[in-house]
Amino acid sequence: QVQLVESGGGLVQAGGSLRLSCAASGSILSFNAMGWYRQAPGKQRELVATITTGGDTNYAASVKGRFTISRDNAKKIDLQMNSLKPEDTGVYYCNLYQAPWENGNFWGQGTQVTVSS
Repeated sequence: QVQLVESGGGLVQAGGSLRLSCAASGSILSFNAMGWYRQAPGKQRELVATITTGGDTNYAASVKGRFTISRDNAKKIDLQMNSLKPEDTGVYYCNLYQAPWENGNFWGQGTQVTVSS
């Protein structure tokens, strides 16, 4: 089994910065994709950014140029969030996706990010 623990959420003013971290433990494969998704009140969960163990990244258009995802190894990722906007407010969830793909999708508990205007 896989466990994901997020840290680094909080309250920040618009234009400020936050850094989120996610640490994975358990049966982690050397090839996987990890990332961040967020869910605002009344909205569906949406992709923020993902990164593979090979270093390939993918960003939502709304965060490109402001957020940077990085990883230390197969088990830990960070999300540096700069120039935060009120619309970035939501619960941020860490995700890990690995083989076997049909049941290899894991989620953290989430961390709250609130950006005040």
